[in-house]
Amino acid sequence: MAAIHDIESTPTDRYQTTVPETVRRALRLGKRDKIHYSVRPHGEVVMTRADASAGNDTVLGQFLAFLARDLTSRPERLLAVAKASARRC
Repeated sequence: MAAIHDIESTPTDRYQTTVPETVRRALRLGKRDKIHYSVRPHGEVVMTRADASAGNDTVLGQFLAFLARDLTSRPERLLAVAKASARRC
């Protein structure tokens, strides 16, 4: 089992901090990479490298949320795609 490292950093007056080298190496972070924070119910925060393929397309996210709401509220409108239509793709 890998060793556990307890590392501290101090926030500035603007609540900024440097990601310690050990953490940067563990997450394989490069400059301008994104970091994802997951806040757990009991105050624990898990920091991971953000998935670069996830992107930040807010329009797509809003559209997918709209589809999810529509499918949930009107499941009777969900129809199968005809085989002829599927072949054109």
